Amino acid sequence: MLGIRRITGAADLAPEGELGSWVSDAAREEFMAAYERAFALWPQPCEEFDIDTATATTHVHAYRPHPGGQPVVLLSAFNAAGWYPHAAALAKVGPVYGIDMPGDANPSIPRALMTPPASCAAWLDELLGQVSDCPAHLVGFSYGGWIAMNQAICAPRRVASITLLDPAGLTKLDARFWWWLSISGLATLTPMPLRRRLARWLDSPAMLQPELMTLMWAGTRGYRAEPKFPGVLTDDELRAITMPVLLVTGARSALITPAQARDRGSLMSHAQVAVVRGSHGGFNRIDELNDRIAAFIEAHATGKQTSQPAQPPTT
Repeated sequence: MLGIRRITGAADLAPEGELGSWVSDAAREEFMAAYERAFALWPQPCEEFDIDTATATTHVHAYRPHPGGQPVVLLSAFNAAGWYPHAAALAKVGPVYGIDMPGDANPSIPRALMTPPASCAAWLDELLGQVSDCPAHLVGFSYGGWIAMNQAICAPRRVASITLLDPAGLTKLDARFWWWLSISGLATLTPMPLRRRLARWLDSPAMLQPELMTLMWAGTRGYRAEPKFPGVLTDDELRAITMPVLLVTGARSALITPAQARDRGSLMSHAQVAVVRGSHGGFNRIDELNDRIAAFIEAHATGKQTSQPAQPPTT
């Protein structure tokens, strides 16, 4: 990994126990220019605002053509830009909120570490309380999947269901994952004709989206992120997850195999496990996946309360 960092110019992670930080003001300005271009991919009109909690100022993107109903909260590492293919479809079942994770490259400002499980759960519980008075449907990809499971374990009162897309925290990161991560990162730097072939080989269509790739490298090179390597959840912790769960993994995922997904998913009492085409995050049939997630959320929507969406701060 050190060699990859030297080749790509990636910034080091923040030292253990320290908050994330920008390498320089110029790096932050370069990132924010790419950030604006990337979020233009989200369906419009997309709102942006900050939510203050005890441990962070969290930047939120909201797409809510139908503001009533239970919120759909999108969680991942880095920032919410990559959720653009999902936002419009999921907004049919509830207002959608994409969260920029504090401690990663984005406008959110952490005031405490997000990685301790109790701290992460307390932050998200407070955030969800300001987003809506209804329980939320959490949709988490990779590290965001760990966040969703951690919330279901530590602070479930504001959670209606969790959807896990190739989640971290179910298995140990092994050589297969680090190989995939390194090769995928280098592939994004190749000329587009070669990148198209590599994207097919790696089952990673996102690397063909220039706005996302420019944003990813601006953040990777310009921000010292808080290290986020969650431990593997125990069997007892998974058994403690009692709300409805949809666990989706790619048939070629480098993070969790279909067999591992079925085995670990069986420990959660109300879990559905689906294996789809693609690799880690490279789900190839987005429309089908969105339909599956939306149907799952709709089937587990509870109550008829009117959502009270978070409002942008007055200026």
